[in-house]
Amino acid sequence: MKIEGVFNIAASRPVVWRHIRDPEIMGRCIPGCSSITVTGENSYQAKIEVKLGPIKAKFSVEVEVTEEVEPDHIISHTRGEEGSRASVVSADNILKLSDGETGGTDVSYSSEVMISGRLGKYGHGIMKKVAGNLSDKFAEKFRQEVEAGGGA
Repeated sequence: MKIEGVFNIAASRPVVWRHIRDPEIMGRCIPGCSSITVTGENSYQAKIEVKLGPIKAKFSVEVEVTEEVEPDHIISHTRGEEGSRASVVSADNILKLSDGETGGTDVSYSSEVMISGRLGKYGHGIMKKVAGNLSDKFAEKFRQEVEAGGGA
């Protein structure tokens, strides 16, 4: 399943980049994230809870940054499992920053997500809707975090 979108933040690319590379800020912005830990120079581990219909799933997620060009783009791979391995999620992610046409910074993201197990049984349409909703929540929270910092 492909998830992609673009949102604008009223701040310069270097300011947005600093926020994106701050695990504490990212942890506050990711819906359902209860913790995020730096495990290496380019790797992180997070605990994330996702609700899909009547099911709540708690994932232990590992993120590895595979390419980074400051302040232009980040490419990463994400893999996570529920404690009982009931569901497994894997995603290849690209995040790009560019100057917005009307000012600020455009943040574009694209993820190719694969989900197996009990959550994988849900239809593509439902999964896409939930993923879109979570993406929108992240974008709004991240925009608030950056713009509240006064780094335009």
